[in-house]
Amino acid sequence: MADDDRPHQTLLHRLGSATYAAARPVLRHVADTLFPATCIGCRIHVSQPGTLCPQCWSGLRFIERPYCPVLGTPFGHDFGDHFLSAEAIADPPPFRRLRSAVLHRGAAQRMAVSLKFHDRTDLAPWMARWMQRAGRELLEECDVVLPVPLHRWRFWRRRFNQSAELARALARLENRPFAPQALKRIRRTEQQVGLGAKERKRNVDGAFRVPKEHEIHIRGRRVLLIDDVYTTGATVKAATRALLRGGAKSVDVLTFSRVLPD
Repeated sequence: MADDDRPHQTLLHRLGSATYAAARPVLRHVADTLFPATCIGCRIHVSQPGTLCPQCWSGLRFIERPYCPVLGTPFGHDFGDHFLSAEAIADPPPFRRLRSAVLHRGAAQRMAVSLKFHDRTDLAPWMARWMQRAGRELLEECDVVLPVPLHRWRFWRRRFNQSAELARALARLENRPFAPQALKRIRRTEQQVGLGAKERKRNVDGAFRVPKEHEIHIRGRRVLLIDDVYTTGATVKAATRALLRGGAKSVDVLTFSRVLPD
């Protein structure tokens, strides 16, 4: 470019920037009119994108202390930091700790269902922020983040893995390695929805494996395993056993929501 052309280019750039700055409020108004912000729980109109309406917000129950230090089961009273739930004592899990952001009901349940079955992948970053808060200590201590995998045929039908969407968002938020290829679902399983605890366990026993070529991602490392919903724990327990067999030093589990028994 000739030297005498540079002032003209600079002037055009400044004019373009000034024009965009002047038009930005108008463009924002047009965008808000065409694509109004909606509640991420029920889709009614709200003032800001990525927020919940008052009714959905009031129905959320975030899982806070006191809870079981192993299973993260909320307690009605504070029994001390080392008091274990009956389930953790009777049936110790293969993972070290489980944490979940919210109880699986109301808006939280609708968000989980929308992400999983209605292609609402736009919800994953918002859900991941709640998980980040609930799993702070797990995220600080982990070496690698990975999701519970789908079988390839289910992935092909759904086109995405909801747990991977959450895990990817968390890894980005925390600047942690993300290794979705480190765990594979090697056989097709039934949907866990509607199955009892024993059926769920049988359904996923032996369903996971760490491929030899990807053991390098987890060997000797503290793994944080991500799933969308924790119900009986059958899936994450089976996945944890596969990760430990593959050489993981330890496994923690973080989910978006948690189903509590009646």
